[in-house]
Amino acid sequence: MAYLTFKHVKKIYNNKVEAVKDFNLEIEKGEFIAFLGPSGCGKTTTLRMIAGLESVTSGDIILEDKSIIGLEPKDRGISMIFQSYAVWPHMSVYDNVAYALKLQKKSKEEIEQIVNEVAEIADIKDYLKRYPSQLSGGQRQRVAVARAIAVKPKLFLMDEPLSNLDAKLRVAMRTDLKRIHHELKSTSIFVTHDQSEALSLADRIVVMNQGLIEQIGTPNEIYHDSDTMFIAKFIGSPPANFFEVTVTEVDGRMILIHDMFKFPYEGSALKTLSEGYLGKKIILSVRPEQITINQKHALFETVASIIEPQGSHIIINAALNHEPFKIVSDLIDLKEQSVIRVGFTNQVALFDPNTERRIR
Repeated sequence: MAYLTFKHVKKIYNNKVEAVKDFNLEIEKGEFIAFLGPSGCGKTTTLRMIAGLESVTSGDIILEDKSIIGLEPKDRGISMIFQSYAVWPHMSVYDNVAYALKLQKKSKEEIEQIVNEVAEIADIKDYLKRYPSQLSGGQRQRVAVARAIAVKPKLFLMDEPLSNLDAKLRVAMRTDLKRIHHELKSTSIFVTHDQSEALSLADRIVVMNQGLIEQIGTPNEIYHDSDTMFIAKFIGSPPANFFEVTVTEVDGRMILIHDMFKFPYEGSALKTLSEGYLGKKIILSVRPEQITINQKHALFETVASIIEPQGSHIIINAALNHEPFKIVSDLIDLKEQSVIRVGFTNQVALFDPNTERRIR
């Protein structure tokens, strides 16, 4: 059986607001899982139900073959790191980390050993005598991490722990969290609305939307094999572009026809298109980096209206029939208002416009 299992978990507020709807998931020991989704999708509520900070309306949460529903938070063997650090300002860093160990009535010698060990892992050994007011935001977050891992929890929960840090520090802390996870081989759940955090940290990502799981998969699966249009729009910076096309078959070849181009489709959904979509409109999804410029097999011409330099690459803003779309390119010397010839690679996705689900 899985290390942590969710069985038909629901959370309903005031008998009418469904914050989490029929949540089912299995997590293996040692996995790093990210709950990813926009504000209000239910990811933090789910995390708080695991921690015991929110009651479960129905369903079950099973940790190490035992239900934790009804257990007090302190009896669940879970550590949680919050967005606001939640370190005690009147205690030194040493005492912040040692506090939970003292509650466990460990000996002074054992506490000192554990505090020094986790301080080394979290890179705060030089700050043990300082107070939180003497630390930067990143250092305080490291204190929160050290305090959480000191008690050797069964489960490590993180609720948007990096969102209060500046961009550079966020990236550095991501690396630290991943390193700590590898060192401890801990089972971790990380809640975020930042796709770059989820993609860089997680073994698997659980994408949530309006209280439901949209897709569970590895970062590559979520990005390159999105199950729904919502995920294709939500994941990626810039996100996927969408073009409405009509499915036709010409001389045995599948052609997707747009008002401004004809795209010969050679992907894995050929049989499904032939059996159920001929003559119908579908959505062609193309990620910005899967758009080619000035190559031999171009589909149409347009103008690079606005160019956003990104250092190693550029983001080109263009339009087709007054519909904007974006291209990621390494042609860093391209000038604004240049006419460009645009094509697509074969790594496109197709979606049903009614269900918004992937056509496979």
